[in-house]
Amino acid sequence: MEQSREQKIWRVVVAIPPGCVSSYGQVADMAGLGRQARFVGRALGMLPEGHSVPWHRVIRSNGQIAFPLGSEKFEEQRQRLTEEGVVVRDGRVHMKTFQWNP
Repeated sequence: MEQSREQKIWRVVVAIPPGCVSSYGQVADMAGLGRQARFVGRALGMLPEGHSVPWHRVIRSNGQIAFPLGSEKFEEQRQRLTEEGVVVRDGRVHMKTFQWNP
């Protein structure tokens, strides 16, 4: 059975190791979806309740957390990344240091 675009995205995100991040565009590319970075964000927003997909490891290509600074989701993502050893300064992650390179 063929996987949906969402399932392809979730499979890539599950493979991102703790302590690493990936950009929306990198996830889209690895899922075989070309330049559909925006769709990656939508797919992560559609995760079912109780999932174990580490959505917090996906950020913008410039290292920025995509949620508005100070929002509940921003704080949750920042906290989860920090717990994994990813340094977040002013809402950004240093991509050269923490980007996943499989």
